[in-house]
Amino acid sequence: MPGYSITLRNRSHAFGDLKTLLAKASPARSGDALAGIAAENDQQRVAAQLVLADVPLAAFLDQPLIPYEEDEITRLILDSHDRQAFAPIADLTVGQFRDWLLRYETDGDALAALAPGLTPEMVAAVSKLMRNQDLILVASKRRVVSRFRNTIGLPGRLAIRLQPNHPTDDPAGIGASILDGLLYGCGDAVIGINPATDSIETVHRLLGMLAELIERYGVPTQSCVLAHVTTQLAAIEQGAPVDLVFQSIAGTERANASFGVNLRLLGEARDAALALRRGTVGNNVMYFETGQGSCLSAEAHHGVDQQTLEARAYGVARRFEPLLVNTVVGFIGPEYLYDGKQIIRAGLEDHFCGKLLGVPMGCDVCYTNHAEADQDDMDNLLTLLAVAGCNYFMGVPGADDIMLNYQSTSFHDSQYLRQVLGLRPAPEFEAWLETMRITGDGNRLLAIEPRHRLLQDAASASGIQPRASTNEI
Repeated sequence: MPGYSITLRNRSHAFGDLKTLLAKASPARSGDALAGIAAENDQQRVAAQLVLADVPLAAFLDQPLIPYEEDEITRLILDSHDRQAFAPIADLTVGQFRDWLLRYETDGDALAALAPGLTPEMVAAVSKLMRNQDLILVASKRRVVSRFRNTIGLPGRLAIRLQPNHPTDDPAGIGASILDGLLYGCGDAVIGINPATDSIETVHRLLGMLAELIERYGVPTQSCVLAHVTTQLAAIEQGAPVDLVFQSIAGTERANASFGVNLRLLGEARDAALALRRGTVGNNVMYFETGQGSCLSAEAHHGVDQQTLEARAYGVARRFEPLLVNTVVGFIGPEYLYDGKQIIRAGLEDHFCGKLLGVPMGCDVCYTNHAEADQDDMDNLLTLLAVAGCNYFMGVPGADDIMLNYQSTSFHDSQYLRQVLGLRPAPEFEAWLETMRITGDGNRLLAIEPRHRLLQDAASASGIQPRASTNEI
């Protein structure tokens, strides 16, 4: 493999291989420093970015960062690469690719046609040369649409995952959160529960509760209980009403092995979910979550920077045509993304890379309580990603997940974004909200009378008392 070098201000900077060059060119983040692969200072980082700009895109096909023989993700990426789709940019360097992406003529159709010809390493490389506004502009051009019981990712639309987690999986507590979320117009992406107990019995019970709710009220959405994929497969075998199969994934074979999964198992899970035929408008049955730093935390990073490995996780997701993918951007903690600035940058990078690869990207805009970040940082990232065309965000009661113990985004945040940017829910879900008189008058929220059957039944089951008001909220 060739080396890469440059002289700046009479100082030589040498980078032994493409993997080292990518790591040194990455914007500063604590995870790469923890791994010992980050740039020593800003001068070295700029030197690496200048060298990277002149690297041909084709080099990423000839010089895999993780050996083909050692890693099934590398094999997946290279074996599925579409050289015909790659042809329009095959002669470009990374820097020229950046310029091509920013052209007026490079629109959503052009990006969609190119996606099968892009590898995760290519999109990660170009992201390292881009300002935040570049990441937003290019991502905003690309819409990735997915379907199950509704249609997610259309222009002018914003979906929300209703996340009603409870520390003891209590049905009343979960039901109260679902009620709250639905009455704020949330839940079109998925009603997704992270179970406190990863057991077949818990998963089956929660899925039954969600299926009954969706069927009784004709809610055009999908459910998911985010247990391990093997638990969900066992629940399917027992007849559980599984809509979406969930799994956390990463960008290396070894990291996925630490999660107890591989490509074969994910394929089996997708086949099992498809066989249930529970979708009504589409067959995207998988839900994946990712996050920068997961490979490093599993000691499975192979010396590759965390942002490039995150992009490789989207290469895994793309293989299985998911309904939803989201980067849980600040969840792993400050060891990997130290503060609000790093979290914001990582979120924009992740969304950009996923979109270019053709993945239906959402984001859990979040942070842990020991990170140097606060809710103002999350407001900033939430707004920037919405401008960039992110498919969906999380809706957590009060933005505080009392089961997972981290800070995310709230049901109220969906109303902020939909108002300030003129965004609307998924079309099928929007029609349901209007039919149920949850929204009206230009998509504004309406308070619901106590006799409304959805409010009354859910409130009774949850042990809460609804307000007797017909005024707008």
